[in-house]
Amino acid sequence: MHRPFIAVMLGLLAGTAAAKTIHVSPGGDAREKLQTAFIEAAPGDVIHIAAGRYPLADGLSLDVDNVTVKGEGPGATILDFSAQKGSGEGVLITSDAVVMRDLSVQNPAGNGIKSKGSDGIALVNLVVEWTGGPKSTNGAYGLYPVSSKNVLIDRCVVKGASDAGIYVGQSANIIVRASRAEQNVAGIEIENSYDADVIGNTATNNAGGILVFDLPDLPQQGGRNVRLIGNDVTANNHVNFAAPGNIVAGVPSGTGIMVMANEQVLVTGNRVTGNNGNGVMIVAYTQAFTDKAYNPLPRRVTVAGNEFRNNGSAPAFAGGKAIAAALGGTLPPVMWDGITRYVVPGGSERADGGNIASDAPGISLNLGVQGTPASAARPAPLPSQTIPPAPRAAIVLPAALEARAR
Repeated sequence: MHRPFIAVMLGLLAGTAAAKTIHVSPGGDAREKLQTAFIEAAPGDVIHIAAGRYPLADGLSLDVDNVTVKGEGPGATILDFSAQKGSGEGVLITSDAVVMRDLSVQNPAGNGIKSKGSDGIALVNLVVEWTGGPKSTNGAYGLYPVSSKNVLIDRCVVKGASDAGIYVGQSANIIVRASRAEQNVAGIEIENSYDADVIGNTATNNAGGILVFDLPDLPQQGGRNVRLIGNDVTANNHVNFAAPGNIVAGVPSGTGIMVMANEQVLVTGNRVTGNNGNGVMIVAYTQAFTDKAYNPLPRRVTVAGNEFRNNGSAPAFAGGKAIAAALGGTLPPVMWDGITRYVVPGGSERADGGNIASDAPGISLNLGVQGTPASAARPAPLPSQTIPPAPRAAIVLPAALEARAR
């Protein structure tokens, strides 16, 4: 069990006076040099990776608290995993108060950079890319904090992930900002997480732009309190190249924003343009599940104050073209499947969904997934008023972590 971030920082304060910089340069056995630096680092140290290309046949791992791993810029310091054996991470971080910044990770066999169980993880000015282009054989995730808290992803770029470019799962207190995701199956995904701000990012040319999901049978569920603010979600019309059976394999190409089975989600100030399928889709999880604690319905979702242009002209999801044709050729900017009840495994039916609202014009709901479908020619409208989410201040990360990320 990791200690809280503040306790980690206080406990390490005395040791930072003797902090040192460990320099790693190209040449020789790159993996041995880097992994040795990761092992020998002490709390407070900086591992400086000089400019150059570092061919790596195996992944790297860091389990020392309060370490900064710093390159000389994503175009200068390149960790090249093209020859990586196995299917593990390029870089795995399992310690607290870690900053990784200013470098590139190319062609990892599995995920790009993963943190697991970290309290305080900042991924800053990084590029993760599969240089052969989008393929189902690429690694699943580019940036992949999971089971972590106090998470910052800032000024990063991810291209070519076969699941999600930027993925934060089963985590809490999260900021994803000023980053770019393109040519992934999902650009940015917040899954089974609490208290996340996704602000000022660009998601373009993915199959789906931004996803906010909650799934059953995971250690942390009940995803809630997610805000999508001021993002550009543009032309996410790439073919979905996820491996069959993957949950995101079911995300239709042309999806701008999708909210599934989450509670208290605010979508505001975003520019959602040129997505062939839809601007914003709000849906229940409709696959079979046995987890009695799981709620598959979206609840208290507000979509307000966004810009929508040129979405919904060529929907790829089942029935989408027929609905669009009945509505004059184009889907409305915001759609909800209308599901407000579900059957608890082994129990009775429960009504526990709704409070879905938007100020966008021409909104339809109830796509016939459950119950008596509304006529596609006369879709039932969502409430035009906005239901404000419970007040929540902006996510604030520990000041020491933010300072090191600047």
